Amino acid sequence: MNIFAQMRREFAAFFYSPIAYVLMAAATVLNGIVFLLVVDFLSDPRAPHGAAMQMFFGGTIFFWIVAMMVTPLITMRALSEEKSSGTLETLLTAPISDLQVVLAKYAAAVVFYIVLWAPTAAYPITLSFYSKIDMGPVLAGYLGTISVGMMFLALGMFFSSLTKNQIISALLSFAAVVVLFILGIFEFISAGGSSDSILGYMNLWTHMEDFGRGIVDTRHLVYYGSVVAFALFCTVQAVQSRRWRG
Repeated sequence: MNIFAQMRREFAAFFYSPIAYVLMAAATVLNGIVFLLVVDFLSDPRAPHGAAMQMFFGGTIFFWIVAMMVTPLITMRALSEEKSSGTLETLLTAPISDLQVVLAKYAAAVVFYIVLWAPTAAYPITLSFYSKIDMGPVLAGYLGTISVGMMFLALGMFFSSLTKNQIISALLSFAAVVVLFILGIFEFISAGGSSDSILGYMNLWTHMEDFGRGIVDTRHLVYYGSVVAFALFCTVQAVQSRRWRG
């Protein structure tokens, strides 16, 4: 069994549970409501000038609520369910390494996350019928959305590897992404000093504002990639520790 076959198996497994359809429906409805609210707000002559998709991508707290709520629910079953059902031991004896197991599950989670955001592609298409759309910021917004989601999902994978309880896994993951989000917000209330640059580097809100404006700052991508790599490394170590105990 290679990593791609395992990834396809993991992705298909999402749709064996009703939670996948609930997540898809909820994300579609919530994002649709947010988009309509943004368009309605910008259509007011008194509203500040701004692009609808720029505000949609990280310009409101609703974007972050969706991102921070769905990612723990996507990953909570990744390893927790395998551990609780006893199938993790069987999987670890298959001709696939621990790293490949983790990467396959993570890749499946990322693809499913992208599927959740796919319906939003209708928004810029709809707007293009009424005004000229600059696709650069739109594509950058999607890049930022996927990158932030990949970071949140990697953290979710780690916490899923620590417990057999899916609910605990989801709660720990949600707490972690909230803390990560809040840390950057402290940039606005800090008294100054060297901490400003560190907090600014971690400020996810300003990151998404940059992406929404079409600015792809490689420092943001390096930050996300570093967190992803570290979280997945810790996940592999957690899986391997179970093998050693066995």
